[in-house]
Amino acid sequence: MSAPLDFYFDFSSPYGYLAAARIDEIAARHGRGVNWRPFLLGAVMKTTGRKPLAAVPLVDEYMRRDLPRSARLHGIDFTLPQKFPTMTVAACRAYYWLREGDAGLARKVAWKIYAAYFAEGQDIADAETLLGICAAAGVDREKLAAALQDQRIKDLLRRETDAAAARKVFGSPFIVVDGEAFWGDDRLPQVERWLQSGGW
Repeated sequence: MSAPLDFYFDFSSPYGYLAAARIDEIAARHGRGVNWRPFLLGAVMKTTGRKPLAAVPLVDEYMRRDLPRSARLHGIDFTLPQKFPTMTVAACRAYYWLREGDAGLARKVAWKIYAAYFAEGQDIADAETLLGICAAAGVDREKLAAALQDQRIKDLLRRETDAAAARKVFGSPFIVVDGEAFWGDDRLPQVERWLQSGGW
């Protein structure tokens, strides 16, 4: 099997959510795995000077129409949350703590968190809500609560976000295939074509 794809995303990114629903299946069709790599897009935006889509006039209006339309196209449950965008620090910390012990569970929980936010409108920035989502997926609630406050896990997330920026990741979703970068959910057809052909 060839090297896995690197899938960078922020849990507050709706286009990242649409990509998250499809990236594993795309990769699997070509004998690849996927490394899910959540990061703090807000921290990277301080470098790029970009703003969240919802904060950009005209773009916000377009996004609110495009997202449901795109979700319908792919058969993905979607509702733009009332609180959007939101803080994703705790969700990212939860993922990286889980990944240390069980990468498969971490991936499963990452999707549960994403869907809880963009399909069910749950407030994933709220610690109790986040703990509840993770516990329902089989995570030890008390251990996770402690991990969210663990300085080592905080530092791990900081390193992951810094590493993403060092790799010139500037948006969500951001997919790297054998060193080739693709930004945006609308680039997934190109990702698949690249996997099929080996590049062009």
